[in-house]
Amino acid sequence: MTHRRRMIPAVAALMVFAAACSNDPPPQEPVPTGPTAEELAAQARADSIARAQAQAEADARAAAAAAAAEAAAMERRVAAARATLEETIYFEYDESSITSASERVLREKVDILRGSPAVRIRVEGHADERGSNEYNIALGTRRAEAVREFLGSFGIDANRVAIISYGEDRPAVNASSEQAWSQNRRAEFVITAGANQINPGM
Repeated sequence: MTHRRRMIPAVAALMVFAAACSNDPPPQEPVPTGPTAEELAAQARADSIARAQAQAEADARAAAAAAAAEAAAMERRVAAARATLEETIYFEYDESSITSASERVLREKVDILRGSPAVRIRVEGHADERGSNEYNIALGTRRAEAVREFLGSFGIDANRVAIISYGEDRPAVNASSEQAWSQNRRAEFVITAGANQINPGM
């Protein structure tokens, strides 16, 4: 009987505990702490647009750089072609015939003139100081005419090539020596029209 009395309070306590447990609220769903699916989708779209914009800007910069490089290269080719057109040729003493060295230069001029129909040039004939002024004027004329005829033999219209002679009046080197004379017996070239329409070719 005593043992049963001791059991009663324990059973009662256990029943109170069970009752208390049965009154606890049910566990709640965990509240999500990260972005929602809609937010993730929006962020993905924004990232895709940003990448596309960045790629478009990179492509535009690359295209602009390529265009600038091509323009610079063309500018260098035009400058080189102009320098070729303006390159001086030289003659032997008291001669107006085209030397082999001068022929190579003139052939390069022909190629540029063929591709640049708007270009006009003037050939200026010169002589060294030896001989009379009248003779040297005539010699300068023959030299300039020889150049025009050479260009004409390759199809360059004579109307595109004006000639003039300065004789001994405009020496390139103002001295009396063979080295100076060799620089003074020459033909110089001046572009008189179409300087901005030079086609340098390939």
